Amino acid sequence: MRMRARLAGLVATALALVVAGLVTASPAAPASLVEVTGFGTNPTNLRMHLYVPNTVTSRPAILVAVHYCTGSGPAFYSGTEFASLADRYGFIVVYPSATRSGSCFDVSSPQALRHDGGSDPVGIVSMVRYVEQHNNGDPDRVYVTGASSGAMMTNVLLGDYPDVFKAGSAFMGVPFACFATTDGSSWNSACANGQITKTPQQWGDLVRGAFPGYTGARPRMQVWHGTEDATLRYPNFQEEIKQWTNVHGLSQTATFTDRPQSSWTRTRYGGTGTTVPVEAVSVQGVGHSLPTSGMALAAVQFLGLAGGSPTPTPTPTTTPTPTPTPTPTGGTGPCLVTYTMNTWNTGFTTAVTIANTGTTTISDWTLAFTLPSGQAVTSAWNATVTPTSGAVSARNAGYNGTIAPGASASFGFQATHTGNTAEPAAFSIGGTACAVG
Repeated sequence: MRMRARLAGLVATALALVVAGLVTASPAAPASLVEVTGFGTNPTNLRMHLYVPNTVTSRPAILVAVHYCTGSGPAFYSGTEFASLADRYGFIVVYPSATRSGSCFDVSSPQALRHDGGSDPVGIVSMVRYVEQHNNGDPDRVYVTGASSGAMMTNVLLGDYPDVFKAGSAFMGVPFACFATTDGSSWNSACANGQITKTPQQWGDLVRGAFPGYTGARPRMQVWHGTEDATLRYPNFQEEIKQWTNVHGLSQTATFTDRPQSSWTRTRYGGTGTTVPVEAVSVQGVGHSLPTSGMALAAVQFLGLAGGSPTPTPTPTTTPTPTPTPTPTGGTGPCLVTYTMNTWNTGFTTAVTIANTGTTTISDWTLAFTLPSGQAVTSAWNATVTPTSGAVSARNAGYNGTIAPGASASFGFQATHTGNTAEPAAFSIGGTACAVG
């Protein structure tokens, strides 16, 4: 009996030691935010904090998460859900910190608004390069998100570096270059108050002008805005939609609309799935306080970070065209049409410019032409094109209906083809034939 008790005691002791060993060896120390110095070219002395989960994919995606004015990388880390989502899905998060007074990012200087121009965007891209080199980050899966100043920087980074970033999600931002200033100031009141409006073409031209000669795919974009935002007012939401749909050669007419939550209205452009070229979420009754609960997950899903990577949507390059100069008078004169196609697989986009080569103003124009067999229009911008195939008419939008002598107007459309990528043979306005450039 005494031996049995002794053996039982030994077994109990052994089991206790095994359990203790299991408990001791089990969870690894939780991942933490680490500051990185000497990460590369950094003209404005930004600080870099890095969050690498304990478990990452073999070739982890990189998300740059950019803070608001008065904030910091560590504050954005602790105040948002991106780090916990990184734990769940195995991607790495970079948290830049602005160090200038007010802790806002530079989204207004000429240097910040061009590819490799200098200022904060250069430092942030250096952070991305560091993670690619030191953490085996996947250069084909680099994304950016941000709030307020960080949302404006999200727009800037997608405009400056379409060769680096594959997609972005901007909470409470403004279009690329809307905040541009020439007096050295970092604040643009007209933009902040939603008083700067442009045509889709004009907004798109600003993005394309940031990296002249770039012909690759453009990053997908998701924008969020609260209807009661009194800091960066709600009209900026629609201006962002105008800009990024134009960059992608899309109509501003949504292809999908739903309400994931009672206060959210989500519209998608260029498709219906999660990873469309452009997505916009309007949040009813909310001010300058995004992202709130659930929004980070929706952003991560749009970016393609929530398990697997999205199949990229082919984005043709839209050729920049002159901005029309409205003149409120009537008349019709000779015209010159320039028709530039960018084709791929079974689709194409076309940029059309109508130049007034006469001496009187062209007013309320409708350009008539015949699409070659097998071509069908799917969307258009800066004009209404009807019907979708055969003999079509492109009628001006409300803001570009007059073309003064020596001036021009432009529009574009996206279409499908069945192998025939020929251009129309002739164009006319009001029954008068136009020359073809």
